[in-house]
Amino acid sequence: MSEKVESLKALANLAFGRFDATMKDLKEPEIDWKPVEEANSMRWILSHLSQQWNVGFQRTFRGDNNYKPAGWPDDYVGGKSITYAKLVADLAKGRAGVIEGLGKLTAADLAVEVQSPSGMVKRFDRLLRQLSEIVHHEGQIAYIRGAITRRRQKDAGFLA
Repeated sequence: MSEKVESLKALANLAFGRFDATMKDLKEPEIDWKPVEEANSMRWILSHLSQQWNVGFQRTFRGDNNYKPAGWPDDYVGGKSITYAKLVADLAKGRAGVIEGLGKLTAADLAVEVQSPSGMVKRFDRLLRQLSEIVHHEGQIAYIRGAITRRRQKDAGFLA
């Protein structure tokens, strides 16, 4: 396996490990709280990550910017109709797909140009950006969870 593929897999393990640590013991009532009205809730962040893992990464792996899993709703991100249990299941499925996709890559696959929001880029660069998004959004979740913890220090019944 190529050194670049191994690097992507190592970054994925780091990103998913941080995500797991931050998500530990998350309770459903917490996912819709926002520290300010303009902020994203954890529900929005988690549904965004789920869409990235289930749709965005698959588009990159396949080189098909129109790919969408059968039945995937257009209004998935931030959708209040998605239950917490469904969101958790979708995240697990998407994560498995990311790990599987990374495991199938070859050095030649990484050199192929694919579509990104900023235009055409090498698949390797696109995957690096997508993996960095996991760490970025994990940090947002950690911030919100920290704010909830500090609020509970003043109000033990907050989001109980």
